[in-house]
Amino acid sequence: MVAALSGGADRIELCSALAAGGLTPSTPLVEFSLGLAVPAGLKVHAMVRPRAGDFDYDSTELALAVQEARALIDVGVHGLVFGAVREGKIDARALANWVGAIRETSATVRLTLHRAIDVVEDPVGAVEVAIDLGFDYILTSGGATSAPAGVATIARMVERSADRCRIMAGAGLRAENAAIVLASGVQDLHASASRARPALPDAYNVLQLPAPPRQTNVSEVGALRQVIENEFSRRA
Repeated sequence: MVAALSGGADRIELCSALAAGGLTPSTPLVEFSLGLAVPAGLKVHAMVRPRAGDFDYDSTELALAVQEARALIDVGVHGLVFGAVREGKIDARALANWVGAIRETSATVRLTLHRAIDVVEDPVGAVEVAIDLGFDYILTSGGATSAPAGVATIARMVERSADRCRIMAGAGLRAENAAIVLASGVQDLHASASRARPALPDAYNVLQLPAPPRQTNVSEVGALRQVIENEFSRRA
């Protein structure tokens, strides 16, 4: 959070358990993060993901996702990030129920459909589903392992959205490749902007702990922001 602020980020996707792809953050983590972000004018969008693994949720998990989202709204987040998939397609029924429950709680919280869209059979067609459901943003790598690899599909998704929602590119983004992805027409980039942390001391081997997670780096954030600013200045 501190590195993102210092490096010039304008939005945070907040989650816990990054090694598992991100899970719903705890209330204390959200409160602490908002305390840093709000005075700096930074928006905090929180992940809603009740468990690790796939995005095919049963009714109990979906009910929990609603409760988690409502709790996050109560704490004061600016946006929520969620997604659900069933049999290779966006789970429109589950998401319609989830969005409906959220809108009963808040008419203004921003909604992002996360990279669940990257595992469906037709991510471009799924843009229409997301728009119909009322999502404001779609986070995507274009159905590829990284946004640079999926840039052609991302461009088609931007075209399909026709400014009805914002396509946000993410996965594998760094300052060196950001301009390639921005050329797709996206206006928003999502990145960890991270570097590897030092390995644990040998004394920890007995605990068989996983390797330390990567850590957001202020220089990486700043370099990425500079590329974005340069690209939009060039377009102006």
